[in-house]
Amino acid sequence: MKAEEYGSVLSKRVASVLARTRPGSTVEPLRVLPGGHSGLTYRAETSDGAVVVKAVPPGRRPIGRHDMIRQARIMRALAPTPVPVPRIVAVDETEPAWFAMEFCEGESLEPVLDDPPLDPTVAAARMRRAAEILPSLHSVPVDTLPVDGPALDPGDELARWARTMDAVPPELVEGADILHDALARRVPTGQAPTLVHGDYRLGNLISRGTEPVALIDWEIWSIGDPRVELGWFLVFADGSNFPGVGRVVPELPTAEELVETYAGTGSAPQALDWFHALGRFKMAAIMGHNLRRHREGRHHDPDQERLPATIARLISTGRDLVA
Repeated sequence: MKAEEYGSVLSKRVASVLARTRPGSTVEPLRVLPGGHSGLTYRAETSDGAVVVKAVPPGRRPIGRHDMIRQARIMRALAPTPVPVPRIVAVDETEPAWFAMEFCEGESLEPVLDDPPLDPTVAAARMRRAAEILPSLHSVPVDTLPVDGPALDPGDELARWARTMDAVPPELVEGADILHDALARRVPTGQAPTLVHGDYRLGNLISRGTEPVALIDWEIWSIGDPRVELGWFLVFADGSNFPGVGRVVPELPTAEELVETYAGTGSAPQALDWFHALGRFKMAAIMGHNLRRHREGRHHDPDQERLPATIARLISTGRDLVA
């Protein structure tokens, strides 16, 4: 069943649930919302305002990035905190599960990757604001969260993404084994675990003007070392990391400036070069996986053929960081 067809079936379920939770509310048919990657994503106009509906694809098990209920739980838990998250409107655990959240007006564009290009001044201001609010995410008391697994230390994170990398043909990620070995030899001691979004970057942070209003796409959140998050975020501060697919934005703050903003009046986190290299290893693994799927015909996307230069750049600069 295609997303559009499933949306018609899902529309009736959404309308029924909202009628019970919001008496008198009317719901128009769902429309596919481009850009959603964690399950099926739709937008619906209701008499109480637009909502975004995220649903488990038909025939898929509700695990990993398709576990809609897990995403809804963490966003509900964060509602009373300073972390900006969309308000959850409704949750339906009947399989295939779905949840609805408020539609947040704004932009979620990655300055070095996405189109249309952002004004460099706006892009720089958004990057700084993202670095300023990231500590609020890492400061949420873990015992207030719906923790459903063990905390991940730096070695666990490396093993997690090594499994993704190992599934990619070596010729697509040449030198990744050398980067992995260098990371494995230098795994730092973990810090006290915090909430980790898992994909914290401007592409997942809806902003109005320069102000962040909603952090979205919570499909891989975990409890772990906050430096994992920071290292990943820094990968997107430099467009030269993405030759052939990205752009250099001259006014973006440097990685050093973003770390200083993140740290505030405190000291900078230790061993950040290792986490910065881990972020590059992770991105190379994800891109290699996507390129493999394209070349095997599992997901036809000619744009994936632009990735080899970026994969090579991420691996080589990652190796430089932990040489």
